[in-house]
Amino acid sequence: MDWINGLFAIPSALQAVVVLSLVCTVGLGLGKIRVAGISLGIAFVFFFGIAAGSFGLQVDEQMLNYCETFGLVIFVYTLGLSVGPTFFGSFRHEGTLFNLWSLGVIFLGTIMSVVLSYAMNVPMSSMVGVLCGATTNTPALGAAQQALQHAGHSGGPAALATAVTYPLGVVGVIFAMIFIRKFFVKPSDLVVHSGAEDDHTYIGQFVVLNPAVNGKTIAEIAQGTHRKFIISRIWRGDDVIVPMSTTVLKTNDNLLVASKRDEVPAMEILSESRLIAI
Repeated sequence: MDWINGLFAIPSALQAVVVLSLVCTVGLGLGKIRVAGISLGIAFVFFFGIAAGSFGLQVDEQMLNYCETFGLVIFVYTLGLSVGPTFFGSFRHEGTLFNLWSLGVIFLGTIMSVVLSYAMNVPMSSMVGVLCGATTNTPALGAAQQALQHAGHSGGPAALATAVTYPLGVVGVIFAMIFIRKFFVKPSDLVVHSGAEDDHTYIGQFVVLNPAVNGKTIAEIAQGTHRKFIISRIWRGDDVIVPMSTTVLKTNDNLLVASKRDEVPAMEILSESRLIAI
């Protein structure tokens, strides 16, 4: 039994791996439990880590610092991979407005933190942790700790303040969403609609027979017609072409086109061919 006790009680690299793996595994499992249709998800790992630390479970300090940095790097990297493909495209829709709202929330929270720090005589390092925990912003905590260390201060108070306020940040958002759904959302907005009802995309096959299209690039055709369409493939004899905006269309080219349903008649006129629905 000594070796089992050593895995949890004696700080070492192996003990850190065992403890952190156990905390993550149990936290992820408990996070899937739903109460009244609500689950905490991956945030439960944080809560279980707090519980494990409260019972005196500790790991090697150097391993802890390494895991904090490495975990934060992996978190930010995977988050970038997840939102990267749609990040810049979102600015063409509502992304700009959402970013302005988020900047407003951050600015207001920062001003309130500074004011409360002086009004309630709370150290600024602790108040920074309160702000990070209230907004459940773990990357901000990592940046704040590094900034405090460069300034010659300990990052411990910020981490402790984050640990205290993080649960309230998670639970508070959940209750806020329940409140908004209860009093500000119409019942008709909660009705689940079939995806087919909102999907106006149409994919079809066209053959270029219009002499006016022959010899023009896809970009020239799109600018001249102001129609919304995407040509994903061109079959020209035995060749299969992945088109670009500079690709020149020729007579008898077989096109695979994605467009809206109401654009189909215009595409038939443009190519002088009948649509073959796919």
